Amino acid sequence: MSRRKPRPRTAPRTAPPPAAPSVTPESPCPCGLDAAYGACCGRFHSGAGGTAPTAELLMRSRYSAFVVRDEACLLRTWAPETRPAEVDFDPGLRWTGLEIEATTEGTAFHRRGTVTFTARYVHGGAPGALRERSRFARHEGAWVYVDGDVADE
Repeated sequence: MSRRKPRPRTAPRTAPPPAAPSVTPESPCPCGLDAAYGACCGRFHSGAGGTAPTAELLMRSRYSAFVVRDEACLLRTWAPETRPAEVDFDPGLRWTGLEIEATTEGTAFHRRGTVTFTARYVHGGAPGALRERSRFARHEGAWVYVDGDVADE
């Protein structure tokens, strides 16, 4: 049985988007860093904290955006050449944890970077994991997600 990466779908929506999990500014950040959501990824989602200064922090904030189903943040941080028209969240998918495994470049001194991660989820009651090596680049000064290679598990 082949495993498919849970990908955002770009087909038109036929139903309203599912309700986002309850994450408040005081909640632990879904990205796994030891900080409250509002002071961690939430500041990038709202724009109050500017843009993520590294590819890794962008990866973490995008993971958290999937958790809270923040379509605007995901689209804003997606490279224009690979960005879908919309993000169609799977209502049966719940993200449960993120582990950053490796990074290359992706700092204030770079134009490109990669982040290899494993994101854990539950889909239809069954646990799963997505392992990806994501590519990031600078676009108009800000880090954006370009694309990624999913590893077979």
